[in-house]
Amino acid sequence: MSGAAGIPQGGAGEGDTPAPDAEVLALPHPDWLYHHLRVTGDPAAVAGFRAAAAGPGLIPWADSAGSTAEDWFHRLAAPPAPQRRSLSLEGCRILAGQLRDAAEARARRVAERAATSRACPLCLHRLLPVPPALLRLGPAAPGSRAWLWRHWGTTAALRGVVELPVLGRGRPRPPDPGLLRLGFWSADWTPWPAIRALRQRWPGLSIAVRPLYDDP
Repeated sequence: MSGAAGIPQGGAGEGDTPAPDAEVLALPHPDWLYHHLRVTGDPAAVAGFRAAAAGPGLIPWADSAGSTAEDWFHRLAAPPAPQRRSLSLEGCRILAGQLRDAAEARARRVAERAATSRACPLCLHRLLPVPPALLRLGPAAPGSRAWLWRHWGTTAALRGVVELPVLGRGRPRPPDPGLLRLGFWSADWTPWPAIRALRQRWPGLSIAVRPLYDDP
């Protein structure tokens, strides 16, 4: 994919001010942009950053399964033209209930993972938590998107976050406790507000992020 697709003209820089709420960038089909993050400094401070940044790598939205089931029922019972309903009303109700059960099971798994997992080395929700009131509203709520855009600079959790090796003459070098290199994908934009917040929280560290518009 091309990392430049869907990006507003002019590019994003570190000094850019987040757009007003009406200008939140949240594409229907996110354009996932690849980035490198480099953190350097005192080994103890880098270790503290590692510990604080590790989390599940997701946002534990508290979806309303009941209302979702009702939405599914109406979509199944009265699909938009030119589609036609292929199930009886009772069948639509049964399938909507099954989808609701699946959503509830997924929500439980997400909650369990959010409480214990440290699998993602750069979890924005761990570092800059989404307020509980917004978690209850869900990811599509205007208030949720506005908060994420203002505080993170992207409206979704980072994806594919991995620690990158440090190469030396074509081969990985021994681990450096004063260096952390990560690769990640961000939806639609570089998370500059989050990066600025991390720099303020760890002023003794050098935290640099670089978008790679041609992918890794």
